[in-house]
Amino acid sequence: MVSSTRDISSVHHQSNWCNWKRVSAAGLVIGSLTKISILLQMQCNSSTTLFSFFLPRLPTSPFISSSSSNPKSFTNCSQSTNHNNPHPILPSPDSHSHPNAATARIPTPPWVKGPLRLQPHELANLSNNPPKPRKPLESAEEKADKALTAKESGVRGKKAMSKIVRSIETLPGNQQQSPVVVDSSSFSLGSSDSDDANKKLPWVREEKVVRYRLKKDKVVTQAELVLDQDLLERLRAEAARMRIWVKVKKLGVTQRVVDEIKSAWETNELAMAKFDLPLCRNMDRAREIVELKTGGLVVWTWKDSLVVYRGCNYEVAKNSGISNMVDDDIYGIPGEELSLFQREGDRLLEGLGPRFVDWWMPKPLPVDADLLPEVVPGYMPPSRRWPPYGRPQLKDTELTSLRKLARILPTHFVLGRNRRLQGLAFAILKLWQNSNIAKIAIKWGVPNTDNEQMANELKRLTGGVLLLRNKFFIILYRGKDYLPSEVATLVSERETEIRRCHLDEESSRKKAADSVHIVVDPSLNSSKTGTLYEFWDIQNKFGGLVKGKKENELQLEAEKANLERELRIQERKLFILEMKIENSMRELTKLNSEWVPTENDADREILTDEERECFRKIAQKLRSSLVLGRRGVFDGVVEGLYQHWKHREVVKVITMQRTFTQVIYTAKSLEAESGGILVSVEKLSKGHAIILYRGKNYRRPQKFHSENLLTKREALQRSILMQRIGSLKFFAHQRRQAITNMRSELVWLSCFLYGISSLFIHKKKKKILSVLH
Repeated sequence: MVSSTRDISSVHHQSNWCNWKRVSAAGLVIGSLTKISILLQMQCNSSTTLFSFFLPRLPTSPFISSSSSNPKSFTNCSQSTNHNNPHPILPSPDSHSHPNAATARIPTPPWVKGPLRLQPHELANLSNNPPKPRKPLESAEEKADKALTAKESGVRGKKAMSKIVRSIETLPGNQQQSPVVVDSSSFSLGSSDSDDANKKLPWVREEKVVRYRLKKDKVVTQAELVLDQDLLERLRAEAARMRIWVKVKKLGVTQRVVDEIKSAWETNELAMAKFDLPLCRNMDRAREIVELKTGGLVVWTWKDSLVVYRGCNYEVAKNSGISNMVDDDIYGIPGEELSLFQREGDRLLEGLGPRFVDWWMPKPLPVDADLLPEVVPGYMPPSRRWPPYGRPQLKDTELTSLRKLARILPTHFVLGRNRRLQGLAFAILKLWQNSNIAKIAIKWGVPNTDNEQMANELKRLTGGVLLLRNKFFIILYRGKDYLPSEVATLVSERETEIRRCHLDEESSRKKAADSVHIVVDPSLNSSKTGTLYEFWDIQNKFGGLVKGKKENELQLEAEKANLERELRIQERKLFILEMKIENSMRELTKLNSEWVPTENDADREILTDEERECFRKIAQKLRSSLVLGRRGVFDGVVEGLYQHWKHREVVKVITMQRTFTQVIYTAKSLEAESGGILVSVEKLSKGHAIILYRGKNYRRPQKFHSENLLTKREALQRSILMQRIGSLKFFAHQRRQAITNMRSELVWLSCFLYGISSLFIHKKKKKILSVLH
């Protein structure tokens, strides 16, 4: 009991001591704040209320607490104390604004005899984080106006976007008002001043054009216009379950495809077709072609497949109406509105030839060049004239601009054959009268098409400039020197007229010259030596004698000139070969100078016949071997021998050299360089095997690389040079043989040309050939 009492008294004493410490600290702070407020009042008497607003009233005398409950007595006491205290305490400006506020009792320091009682708003906040001043409350309209401009955290989330949407809905202008078109650039929020009215909203940006991609309008098919909705839905449901189709290849919807679709219609009212390139890229055009050629209706399309419905009256109309539909596809369905591009394309291609119905790109349909005539009677390439003071060739910029222009033009022709293109060339010339460029597409799926041969043939027939050639298109430009037919006719007529005028002038000049007689003294022109008259006289007298031999002599002289020219060419080639041989020999000599073969040691071990036979059988059973390549014997081969001798006594070296003398030379070189003993040389099915024994007194060398041998790279270079020299010598020998034959033929031809008898030629043949050599 005593211990518990002591514990309680100790705890009470400790609590009093802690409270006293807190009260003393608060008293020190209050005293310091009181001194600061007095000093500030003395420095600036005019702003007493301002500083007292920030520093609360802190009384220091005990009698203030007795009258603090009454606000009037509180002020009176403060005024009475001001007479006796030279440093009066400033009253709080908010003391009168809280008349009913309850007083708060705070701990007092030991030197204060009574408790301090202050208003709640007069207490000093001594915490580390003082409360922030509260913002004035805003009205609902101001909140709605600032909803869009206020900062939102996480603007990319769904919650932030939903907040923004709700803020927009709560704007004053969106509350049950009729939609009014307002210019966002002049719209303002809040005040109605002129400066604020000219300001733009934060989300309004200048010079920003947003182009949205328009969704392609759905094409209304013929099946949707003709068939009932219930029937169409039933057919589409059946089409989605179909798994058997007709394959449409690159050639398009051919007659074979049409026959397969019609055969499928005999057992089922629907037929499915699956398209390959290029029609799978344009399924709208594929649908039109299928409906055109089969007479059915496409009821379902999915990716590169479509399903064709044969129709309700298929049995009646299966053999009628196809020819009229082809004309409708070319010139358009009656009542269909054609675009300006299609109308201009049809007008440009009108009269050039039959159209290609299986065209895989949008209309207009191009001309089928394979149906044009192969040969046109009397066809001639167009006449061309260079422009005066101009450059007939195209510049790079002109070529680029023409290619860009050709890219947007419609395709004019579709071609599938390589030769006999006069009909196409005639159509291109007709097209060039209205268009500078002819664009030709190459058919898909046609075998053996060669776009290079097509382009060369068209260039030869038309004389145009080739802008582009690949496996899809051939684009021809008519050229700067092209003349239309009307202009070419006018130019030819004008040239004929000028030539006629020249002839008339020449005839009139001759008549005028004949009418005037000039007397010439014959003594001045008595000699004809060296004149044209002398030449004519000689031709008249002796021309008939050599006329018969002239043709044969011309042929012989032409053959002699050809032989001399060929002889000079061969001599030049022989000279080049000899120079190459000299250079190669020089390089080979330099490499051979670096290779110093090792001489055989006179004091070598001697093997008996039994030992040789034993080592030979051991080597024949070895699976591991060392293969000798085209480099021959170099330092790497000797190193390989040492590596084999590290694990076994005998090594087998396989070489692919053809002659046996080369094999023996290689074997002796290996024996000398490695220091081993040659056991034997065996003939294999492919090559030879050289068997080497390391010796009874063999010791592994410290250095594997031999300084007197070539490296791997030098050995390869030496092998290449030797092979090159052999080839050059062979070709040089052939050149010398050809030159000898040509010189002999030239001697025989010269002798025959200048009339030397054959007997004399036969006697002096060896002498002539020796002189030529």
